[in-house]
Amino acid sequence: MTKGRLEAFSDGVIAVIITIMVLELKAPESPDWHGLRTLLPTFYTYVLSFIFIGIYWNNHHHLLHATERIGGGAMWANLHLLFWLSLVPFVTAWMGEHPEASMPGAAYGIVLLMCGVAYTILLCTLLRVPGGNPRLEAAVGSDLKGKLSLLLYGTAIGLAFVNQAIADAIYLGVALMWLVPDRRIENELHK
Repeated sequence: MTKGRLEAFSDGVIAVIITIMVLELKAPESPDWHGLRTLLPTFYTYVLSFIFIGIYWNNHHHLLHATERIGGGAMWANLHLLFWLSLVPFVTAWMGEHPEASMPGAAYGIVLLMCGVAYTILLCTLLRVPGGNPRLEAAVGSDLKGKLSLLLYGTAIGLAFVNQAIADAIYLGVALMWLVPDRRIENELHK
């Protein structure tokens, strides 16, 4: 399989994930501002999840753009990432319906954590492909931002049982940290 086919398949799955998420948004029951205000927690969770999916889509594109070779392991690692991303609509809907509840907030964090773990596995698999991917290796370096994200997700999961608002703030903080595409890869590709 070529990396182009892998990227096209992933783009299609991610498009379906976003479509499923938006279909979970329901119109307000009343035609006034109060009805709209009752949907704010659901809308906030949708926006946050949309940003996370967008971040993964963007960074996945950059990752594959810097990759010269893929192997069978990378295909499975990519499917592993897509599996966890496919659970984002479920936890988004659950957390949106119960914005102050610990369990949905923790489940949201677990899915985000596993997306991060799966992305890291994909990255490591691409770095270990026979013949290597030297441009990708040079671009990624120590991946401090990726490791910090995993730590923050783990922290937020625990804090969801103490104070869901703090966990939400951490999820938002990680999203903001990744909102700008990974410049390391862009810089390496433009050398």
